[in-house]
Amino acid sequence: MAMSPSTEQQTSQDAAGRCPVTGAAARFDPFAADYLEDPYAFWGPVRKEEPVFYSPSLDYWVVSRYDDVRQVFRDPAFSASVSITPLKELCPAAVDELAKAEMVMGPSLVNEDPPLHTSRRQLIREAMVSPQRIEEVTPRIRALAAAYVDRFVRRGHADLVADFAWEIPALVAFALMGVPDEDVERAKTFSGRLALFTWGYPSDEEQQTLAAGMGQYWTYAKQHVKRRLEQQTGDYISELIKAWRRPGNDELFDENYLVTTMMNFLFAGHETTTNATANGLRALLEQRDQWEALCADASLIPGAVEEVLRYSSSVVAWRRVATRDTSIGGVPIPAESKVLVVTGSANHDEEVFPDPDSLDVTRANANKHLAFGIGRHLCLGAPLARVEMRIFLEELTRRLPHMRLVAGQTFDYSANTSFRGPDHLHVEWDPRQNPVAADR
Repeated sequence: MAMSPSTEQQTSQDAAGRCPVTGAAARFDPFAADYLEDPYAFWGPVRKEEPVFYSPSLDYWVVSRYDDVRQVFRDPAFSASVSITPLKELCPAAVDELAKAEMVMGPSLVNEDPPLHTSRRQLIREAMVSPQRIEEVTPRIRALAAAYVDRFVRRGHADLVADFAWEIPALVAFALMGVPDEDVERAKTFSGRLALFTWGYPSDEEQQTLAAGMGQYWTYAKQHVKRRLEQQTGDYISELIKAWRRPGNDELFDENYLVTTMMNFLFAGHETTTNATANGLRALLEQRDQWEALCADASLIPGAVEEVLRYSSSVVAWRRVATRDTSIGGVPIPAESKVLVVTGSANHDEEVFPDPDSLDVTRANANKHLAFGIGRHLCLGAPLARVEMRIFLEELTRRLPHMRLVAGQTFDYSANTSFRGPDHLHVEWDPRQNPVAADR
C-alpha cells in the first residue's frame, strides 16, 4: 500500500514557516481511501472557500478552479519540468536499481517547455498521431472490441477492466508502437507500474521494487528502439525515426529521447484509456437512465464520451513549477514553488458546468473539460482515446444493454495523485436476454 508523507515531515515543514496549515490543507490527503474513491466530494467546498492553498505534506500549491487551472496550463510562468519527476524523492536502493538498468530519463514532451517543446511536438504529431493514422487503426479497434465481447457475452458476467478495458487499449497502443504480440503482456506489466512510481508515495521497499520494474521497462524500450533504428517498419516509432533523420531534424533529439517517448506513449495510450473507459462505464451503469439513453440512441455516444471524461476523469491532476514570482487567483506564488493543478476538480466547477456532480450525456458544453489538458501540452493521444471509447460504448450498448453492476462490490484505486480508475468493474446479465441472437 502507498503511504502519505509522514506527520513528521508535515510538522518539520510547518515549523520551517513555509506556510500555515489551512483548513483545506489539513484535510487534503490524495492517498486516503475515501479521497481515491470520490475525490470530487472533497473539492466542491474547497473551490468556494479556498480554491488555491499550500499543502505542506506534499510541498505543493494546490489549484482547484477551472479558470485557475487553465491559467496555469497556458501561462509560460509555469514550467512542465516537474510533470514526471517522482513525487517522492528516490531512496538510495531505488536509485541503484535505475543505475543498474543504465536508465537515463531525460526530457520528453510531457515535461519540457517551448521553444524546444514546440519543434519536437510538431514532429512527433506529424509522425505518430495524424488523423490518417487514427483512421487506419479504427477497424482494428472495432474488431478487438467485438472479439473481446465474444469471449464473455454468453457467460453472464465479466470484469470490464480485466476482461475488456485493460487489454484492448494496450493492444492498440503497443501495436502502433510495433511491440510484437508475444511481448505485449510483459510490456503492459512494465508500463502499469509507472503511475505509482511517479505520482504515488510508495514506501522505500515498494519504491525499490517499482524502480526495478522501471529499469526493466527502460531496457525493453531501449532494445525495441534499437531494432527500429536498424530496420524501420510502418509503426509509430519507425515513422518518428524516419522524420528525425530528415535533414534539419537530426538535432532535435537523440536515441534516449526516442526511448523515453516510447515509454511514455505506451503508458499514456494504455493506462489513461483503460481508466477512462472503466470510470465511464461505472458512472453510466450507476446512473442507469444515462446508460439506457445510450442504448436507445447510439447518436448520443460521442457526446457521452465527452461527458464521462468530464465527470470521472482518468487524469485528475498534473504538476507544474513556477519559474518566477507570480499569482494564481489572487494568491501569491513564489518562484520555484511546485503546483498541483487538479483538473478533476476543474471539470466539476459549477461556474462552468451547471449541476456538475450529475452525469448528463446530453450536456451541451461537456467538451470544455480539461481531461486531456489544454494549450501547448494538450494530449496528443486524445483523438485515439476518443475513438476507442466511442467504439467500446457502441459495442457494449448494442450487445449488452441489460448488463448491470454486481451489487455490493467495492472499488479500489491506485494510491497516486494523478491517474484514477478502478482496478475491477464487475458486471452481470442474463445471457438469455441478449438482444443479438448469435450471442444467446
